Amino acid sequence: MTEYAFPPGGLPDQSHSPEGRAIFTPSYAFLPADTMRDIVTSFLPGWDGMRCWIIARPLSGFAETFAQYAVELQHGGGSDTPEPDENAQAILFVAKGSLRLSINGEPHNLDPGSYAYIPPQAHWTLRNMSGEIAQFHWIRKRYVPAPGLRAPDPFVTSDAAVAPTKMPDTDLWATTRFVEPTDLRHDCHVNIVTFQPGGLIPFAETHVMEHGLYVLQGTARYLLNTDWVDVGPGDFMWLRAFCPQACVATGDEPFRYLLYKDVNRHPSLCL
Repeated sequence: MTEYAFPPGGLPDQSHSPEGRAIFTPSYAFLPADTMRDIVTSFLPGWDGMRCWIIARPLSGFAETFAQYAVELQHGGGSDTPEPDENAQAILFVAKGSLRLSINGEPHNLDPGSYAYIPPQAHWTLRNMSGEIAQFHWIRKRYVPAPGLRAPDPFVTSDAAVAPTKMPDTDLWATTRFVEPTDLRHDCHVNIVTFQPGGLIPFAETHVMEHGLYVLQGTARYLLNTDWVDVGPGDFMWLRAFCPQACVATGDEPFRYLLYKDVNRHPSLCL
């Protein structure tokens, strides 16, 4: 069964060096997995039996479109009122355990690798009804309407159910797209990008989309602006618009990450 990385929690002992690898710059942030410990978790109103790592949030002058959480639920934990902003949409991706999701009264069972899209103004609830801890990634973004387009419908699918799309002329780089790119109702995409060992992005991408990249599996060297950074399971990269990026997969297993990007809308002309 495919395993998906998640924050380790815990607390290093006193022999552990405080000199870390975390980086925060005007163009990107790199939050390695070992920064995501028990003492930096948050507890949110309307939830019970939960804790979360908030690893991205809108920051003026940096990345402004989304927030990203890694959420852990105890047995029976969850929420009947999880989202306080009626204009927010949600993407959930399950890393471990089993969850019961209800969207507008329709129930769904989520297991590792499950992916759910929840549109704005939907009523949803989430509970861990299994006997073990459940862990999932939650991306929140305020929906940006567009003339002539209604909001997307909710849906539930999984990593296993969606065939990756290979990039042109290579078997080493593919993207699992849970949303059809030409569906302009969606103003953001959350995909899984996979590189086989030795695969790479063969140019430094520079584009208008903001990114959150959570490493699910494997290792790579990743270009962030002018810096090459070694990344691995549980590491998070947070890129503002136009930050150059590239990737070279290392190791002997696939390198995979959960990728957020904003799409399909005019840039706002208001600062």
